[in-house]
Amino acid sequence: MNIISWNINGIRAITKKNFYEWVLKQNPAILCLQEIKATDEQTTQLLQVFKNFDIFSNSADKKGYSGTALLSRIKPLLVTRSKEFMKIDQEGRVICAEFPNFFLINVYVPNSGLKLKRLDYRKKWDSVFLNYITHLKKQKSVLICGDLNVAHQAIDLKNDKANYNKTAGYTQVEIDGINNILNSGFVDSFRHLYPDKIAYTYWNYRFNARAKNSGWRIDYILVDVILKNSIKEASIFSDVFGSDHCPIGVQLDLM
Repeated sequence: MNIISWNINGIRAITKKNFYEWVLKQNPAILCLQEIKATDEQTTQLLQVFKNFDIFSNSADKKGYSGTALLSRIKPLLVTRSKEFMKIDQEGRVICAEFPNFFLINVYVPNSGLKLKRLDYRKKWDSVFLNYITHLKKQKSVLICGDLNVAHQAIDLKNDKANYNKTAGYTQVEIDGINNILNSGFVDSFRHLYPDKIAYTYWNYRFNARAKNSGWRIDYILVDVILKNSIKEASIFSDVFGSDHCPIGVQLDLM
């Protein structure tokens, strides 16, 4: 099973940038998209080119902001959106698809903002999300795909010391948040296979950051520890453009 996740930074913009062709070439079983920045109707219309996928989206109450979409060749048993189970989220940040043997969660975790003005909200959001996935894990295995908006370790960003506890995405509060998820029974699929490899998934549009490869790894596919032996490959497609993030992927033997 090939799963792709990508923060596309606006679906209307990326569909003009070779997005369709790249996704079709990858031929994923499941495609998770974050930061759609469009209504559910607009999202569905722009994704209709993917004829063999069921399409689900979760738009924010605020137009042109946040949002997630999930496309699957395998028909889910049930799809739920964060407004149904996370009252703290009105920004379309989570979609959960239930399959016979696992849940798959597509998530766009809130950014803590300039001067960390949203850090308290982020801490509360992380707690609510952890409770949710803990509840799901009692039923069956869980996969978590998306932009978690945190660099987990020093290896996961270019300038770790300059950013620690000063910049959104690398505070101890946010690091504790991802540690709590991992400690609840998940493995970081990329680090599981490549513990020492430096690779980034996000580059600021300013300062020529991508050309300098001054980036952050803040996009993840976390796999239930029960399924860790099913991880066959984990990829970061850093040569794919169109967003300030690049796509990531995992190949799992779940059959």
